[in-house]
Amino acid sequence: MSARNATARTREVRSTRDLILDAAERRFAERGFAGVSVREIAADAGLKNQASLYHHFRNKRALYEAVLARGLEPILALVAESDAAAAQPRPADPPHFNDRFIDAVLAYLAEHPHLPRLIQRAGLDDSRYLKSSVTKLVRPLYTVGVHVLASSGSSWPQEEIPHLAAGLYHLIFGYFANASLLESVLDEDPRSPEAVARQREFVKKAVARLLGVPGNQ
Repeated sequence: MSARNATARTREVRSTRDLILDAAERRFAERGFAGVSVREIAADAGLKNQASLYHHFRNKRALYEAVLARGLEPILALVAESDAAAAQPRPADPPHFNDRFIDAVLAYLAEHPHLPRLIQRAGLDDSRYLKSSVTKLVRPLYTVGVHVLASSGSSWPQEEIPHLAAGLYHLIFGYFANASLLESVLDEDPRSPEAVARQREFVKKAVARLLGVPGNQ
């Protein structure tokens, strides 16, 4: 095997830490922090025992924080990128940078279907046990998001921007967080590529109308 092929193969094999995070994300999203044991997560990750998990994470709380941070960091980066694009527009840029942001976020959420439910639980039942951790990890996303909306040039009064931010969050993340409920009343899986594509176009139009963006309504 060539060095190039060996490197490619190494990249394909997920690390033990990633496998643990994947298993923990699924479990925490399903049942929350208090409803999941470290033993279950270790078993799901294919580990022989809990001791192997503690080699990577000092305790259950540290694992939970790592799962939430891993899921939120790429989204926070996308929001920050949109913030920078709005602050320094270039003549060559298309006028609706929100479309690129929405494409990227929905693609990410479609690839990480457990994350919206995980965030939902973090703000509900898990905050009783991990209020400081949840606040530390989720608040930056809210803070940057509010700044993006406040700088968007929309006609919304400043005092209503936090409400707009909350509404847009539910519009984008709520669709995936409540996918199981939607599936029970729809004739198709809302997580299918076709359904997600339709939702993406709807979100673009809805955001354009909410922000008063011309030409995409």
